[in-house]
Amino acid sequence: MLRKLLFPLSIIYGIIISFRNFLFDINFLKSKEFNIPVISVGNITAGGTGKTPHVEYLISILSSKYKIAILSRGYKRKTKGFVLADTSPNSEKIGDEPAQIKNKFPDTIVAVDEKRVNGIKNLLINNLDAIILDDAYQHRYVKPGLSILLIDFNRPISNDFLLPAGNLREHRKAQKRADIIIITKSPNNIKPIDIGLLSKKINPEYYQKIFFTNLIYGKLQSVFSKTIQSPSDFLIGSNIYTIVVFTGIAYTKPFLEYLNNYSKDIIHFNFNDHSNYDEKKINKIFSTFEKINNNKKIIITTEKDAVKIKEYDKLNNILKQNMFYIPIEINFIDKKEEFDNQIIRYVNENKRNN
Repeated sequence: MLRKLLFPLSIIYGIIISFRNFLFDINFLKSKEFNIPVISVGNITAGGTGKTPHVEYLISILSSKYKIAILSRGYKRKTKGFVLADTSPNSEKIGDEPAQIKNKFPDTIVAVDEKRVNGIKNLLINNLDAIILDDAYQHRYVKPGLSILLIDFNRPISNDFLLPAGNLREHRKAQKRADIIIITKSPNNIKPIDIGLLSKKINPEYYQKIFFTNLIYGKLQSVFSKTIQSPSDFLIGSNIYTIVVFTGIAYTKPFLEYLNNYSKDIIHFNFNDHSNYDEKKINKIFSTFEKINNNKKIIITTEKDAVKIKEYDKLNNILKQNMFYIPIEINFIDKKEEFDNQIIRYVNENKRNN
């Protein structure tokens, strides 16, 4: 019923977006190209397709050979314009996801600018080999040399609607702008026949390649100290812990499904995506944790939320001792080498000194 009520607004939104794309297509609105490899990573579906871990994967395969920079708009930061991340990144200055990337890859240049053209111009003084644009599929003022579109396996764009009735930022035909399409969060046990059927349903253009990835969850890490070890008896299938989970991400289902492998006794605080943590939220988490009548209890959050909660300077020691996060990485179900080679070949053939 809600979709039906919002559908007229989706039609209006679709007309506006289509007209904007048309203006770019006829070159009335200009797309700026740069004499440096620019890789764009983005999506059509609003939120939660796994952009950050895929950007981190690109860093992992490029940073050892090339000098690269990451440019994001810095969603929900409290600053404006071009900001370069320093050695102690703060989410209020650059946003939570750029701060997470900088924490994970301290030697990589990370910057934010809501105007990507201006951001790239500021980064070029660093004599870079390549720039990766995070969440820039709709930012058409920059024309990337290689565009990667992420589509969530659990939320196919063929079954979705435009905002606000659905979750699509633009019409699904916009996938034609991508050079690479990655189906993210695929099941671990997906069969080759299912990969083939879904690839056919996407109906890629002749120049597009399709890859499938899934998420790999790492070992529990303390949010506040590397010296704090995770409980040795917190094991898959043990089901002895009560878990208090708090998340500020767009799509929580895969994360909660993973935690269900450890315990069925889960209390979840589902905050808004990119949520900031204040005293009210912290007290809610702490009071719930204190009231649990089980000496086997633990607080778990996401890697992105860990970045923000660390910046809250009024946490008591009980929370600090019992709060952990789970890092995630991506895994290519097949054709990993083909993907890596395509990325490296693109950068190598288009870098400045070639």
